[in-house]
Amino acid sequence: MHIVRILFISLFFVFLPLHKANAEIAVLVHGYLSDAGAWERSGVNAMLRQSGWRYAGSLGFSPTGLIEFPVTAEQGEKLFYTVNLPSLAPAPAQASWLKAAVDLISQKNPEENITLVGHSAGGVVARLMLVQYGPGKVNRLITIAAPHLGTDKAIRALDAVDDSGMFGIVKEWFVREEIGDGLYKTLKVSRGILFNLVPPAPGTLLFWLNAQPHPDIEYVSVVRSGGYVLAGDLVVPPFSQDMNMIPALRGKSKLWISYQGHELSPMDGKLLADLL
Repeated sequence: MHIVRILFISLFFVFLPLHKANAEIAVLVHGYLSDAGAWERSGVNAMLRQSGWRYAGSLGFSPTGLIEFPVTAEQGEKLFYTVNLPSLAPAPAQASWLKAAVDLISQKNPEENITLVGHSAGGVVARLMLVQYGPGKVNRLITIAAPHLGTDKAIRALDAVDDSGMFGIVKEWFVREEIGDGLYKTLKVSRGILFNLVPPAPGTLLFWLNAQPHPDIEYVSVVRSGGYVLAGDLVVPPFSQDMNMIPALRGKSKLWISYQGHELSPMDGKLLADLL
């Protein structure tokens, strides 16, 4: 009788339907002068795929609304999406588009939480979205080389295209000769986001944002640093990349040091695969 009972229990577990594990969702947010393809070109996506993640598609913007470029993926997988934001637009405008993208992803994956991953200015945009609109299904924010305390490079760019004053026309001519018409026009039309990335001071976005209550989620700061043969990040100073330096988040962010420059690389994909 005892043997029959053991056999029955064994058969019960053999034929018991297995419950699929919930999918994990990551949304990758690019930075200034970049696009959704940066994650692919840099090798980040390739490293995520090697670690068992599957690309689920990209979401972009248009005058008529959000555009989805889906990729077929099975439920229960570890999925990552990219977003294609208007990187020259002010941070609040980008945050509103990101919110729309995250809402759509949440609708497609209603049972899963979401990790936002923001590189450079994308980290600031992602954090602004969380503060302005609430976390929704987002339970973690990972930022890579993000200027949470601003960067003086934004100040220099704004100064370069400031053609006000008596000698503004002369200055404009010299700057155009130095950096070229294309870059000059790009900097000119992106003054909004550049002003959003200047170091915090009364009247700036970061001054306001860094003092606001933040959602009670997990925060992870990936900070660039130099090594023996590499100068490190020459765009955003390391202290600005650490969310622990933000008054509203002091002591609440995990910290990871990455020894490389500002741009994305396959090393970021490997690190993300470990963090996600």
